Amino acid sequence: MLEVNEYFAGKVKSIGFQTRTLPATIGVMEAGEYEVSASRHETMTVINGAMRIQLPGSDEWHTYNTGETFEVPAGSSFKAKLTIATAYFCTYA
Repeated sequence: MLEVNEYFAGKVKSIGFQTRTLPATIGVMEAGEYEVSASRHETMTVINGAMRIQLPGSDEWHTYNTGETFEVPAGSSFKAKLTIATAYFCTYA
């Protein structure tokens, strides 16, 4: 069963589903700045576009481009700055 989610006044939309091994979402974030909470461990891959990310516990920002992946520990949050709409795939452990 697909689950449609919408966040940040509709600027982030995703579809949740169950992969063979883990729950996942595929979605799009419009250009903007966000702080995203992760209740579970997340592995996020940029499908198309780019995300400038500040991971928890870090003062540094890193840009993740198409095909690149980053991980966010459970119970934390990360900051994101996007200059273009960006598609992502995320699994939850």
